[in-house]
Amino acid sequence: MPLRFSETAYNARLVTMPKVAIVGRPNVGKSSLLNRLARKRVSIVDPTPGVTRDRVSVFVDVNPPLDGGVGTVPMPVELIDTGGWGIYTTEEGRFDDAGMDLRLLRKDIEHQINQAMERADLILFLVDCQSGLMPLDQTVADMLRRRNLLERVVLVANKADSESWESHSLEATALGIGDPVCFSAKNGYGATQLNDRIWRDLQHVEAREQRDDEMKLAIVGKRNAGKSTLINALAGEERVIVSEIAGTTRDSIDVRFEIKDRSFLAIDTAGLRKRKSFAGDIDYYAYHRMLQSIRRSEVVLFMVDATEPISKVDQKLGQELQRQYKPTVIVVNKWDKVAPGTSPEDFLDYLTNNLRGLDFAPIVMISAAEKQGLEDVVAMAFNLYEQSGHREPTARVNSIVDAILKKRGPSSRLGTQAKLLFASQVDVRPPTLALVVNRPQLFKGRYERYLMNRLREELPFSEVPIRLVFSKRKRIDLQELKEGKNRSE
Repeated sequence: MPLRFSETAYNARLVTMPKVAIVGRPNVGKSSLLNRLARKRVSIVDPTPGVTRDRVSVFVDVNPPLDGGVGTVPMPVELIDTGGWGIYTTEEGRFDDAGMDLRLLRKDIEHQINQAMERADLILFLVDCQSGLMPLDQTVADMLRRRNLLERVVLVANKADSESWESHSLEATALGIGDPVCFSAKNGYGATQLNDRIWRDLQHVEAREQRDDEMKLAIVGKRNAGKSTLINALAGEERVIVSEIAGTTRDSIDVRFEIKDRSFLAIDTAGLRKRKSFAGDIDYYAYHRMLQSIRRSEVVLFMVDATEPISKVDQKLGQELQRQYKPTVIVVNKWDKVAPGTSPEDFLDYLTNNLRGLDFAPIVMISAAEKQGLEDVVAMAFNLYEQSGHREPTARVNSIVDAILKKRGPSSRLGTQAKLLFASQVDVRPPTLALVVNRPQLFKGRYERYLMNRLREELPFSEVPIRLVFSKRKRIDLQELKEGKNRSE
């Protein structure tokens, strides 16, 4: 494993776009509304109070109204889901599987809700038109009124699944915030009206265009490895909740940054744990959100705790990254807390022996809590992003693979020699090489690993995974040749 450091100074800043915060009491459908407007499953939906803890955000395009007169192109906005105000855990769910009191998170959750409201250009205040107004709805309305935020508020009566429910939504006018917009996160009823209202209320806010070359950077690791602390260190603020309670982060959380003339999307994920230790559906959903985040990322920061031994959970995660061919930076966090006398070289050997298959991945030592090594992490991530996006000329790939085979090629027990007919790079991220050979089965197993290592030495892919695709030249029979000739005539 190469130990790499950079000299680039860290000076990234958060990307700002028009912000739309979704607030309300628990179980009014805030997460469902975010997923409906985003047209994908972003936030975990579950009837258990306190599922959403952080500010879960997604960048969406709000389309211009069909009646015209206000614009012609979609408006990019940041849509932010928040925790339900007032109830953060049930009494039977007060303690987690490690005996930690989840009520200790109340202050942090309320801080995240307050930050979302204060920074939002528009606030969608959700109520449930089917269950009617509750005392907590009035509590949220009074809070918005005390903070002089009512001019930014759009009252949304959710669960108006059809026109027959619109009369029930009028009860919400008692909150003194105006008439509600009827909407159904379940089936999309009223989506056009809500879209048009968001568009018109954000016309005064300057919008930013999303960059096409943005790097998607997933941050993964087991529980309490320091993923959320790293996000906050990069952001320079408490963007996500950091707690000693394991498993605090449940959703995958997107945060956009710009550094000089480049941008990246950092994706904080739930900490991985053994599947047999899942406490219920929420852990299951969080686990699959983490896997989805890996799939949509282009580079992964694999965080390990320098003060804890490499576990089977770490090894399983390393195997998943290899299976998905993800460029990986191994980030050794809490390096400031290791035992005196421990050298980076000693730890490198330890990781090489315990994280099999990732010996090509660069390692960066950091302390997220002390904001040390941030520039190294970001610079290395961009380095891998560029490596995995490089494309080699076909002539050079052919020449290199041919030279490797001539020096040491595979052969069968019967003495059959491997022959290369053609080699070319056919894709990037990951770099994918297609090799047409006489006997594909000769290249499987040990020789494929040997070939991969040699290719990393010869091609500019020394620190990223390479996908090799072996195929046999297809023979065209006489009948296919005749049919092709007839078609051409």
